[in-house]
Amino acid sequence: MYSVLLFLHSIFRWLVLVSLVYSIYRAFLGYTLRLAFSKTDNAIRHWTATLAHIQLMIGMVLYFKSPLVQHFWSPAGKVTASKELTFFSLIHPALMLVSIILITIGSAKAKRQLQDQAAFKTIFTWYLVALILIFIAIPWPFSPLANRPYIR
Repeated sequence: MYSVLLFLHSIFRWLVLVSLVYSIYRAFLGYTLRLAFSKTDNAIRHWTATLAHIQLMIGMVLYFKSPLVQHFWSPAGKVTASKELTFFSLIHPALMLVSIILITIGSAKAKRQLQDQAAFKTIFTWYLVALILIFIAIPWPFSPLANRPYIR
């Protein structure tokens, strides 16, 4: 089960990233070109938040099943804590949780905006900040804290 969750979490990473980048792109175009906030824009906002929430649920189950995290929280893990253990046990989940909260707030605020430009600006701002945090928290193959392949 752990390996299946790890694979799903790895695949959903790309879905969330593509969805966020596309949402930010559409919001930027909509705001700068003063476009109408269409049903398509609303659907993209909604599906981006939904994909992020699915990724969060997979990540939470993975967190509690992870042997790395279990070792970190054991008495022996506190003595032998490395950058990688600390990253996967504290930094990654904290930053990702904050990112999902930002996406959720941005989505909810944009949905309630009465003006189209305000909706686009809201999505652009909240989703961009979340994307930056996500980029920091992903264990990229080149990351100095913890590195993993692009797909596991």
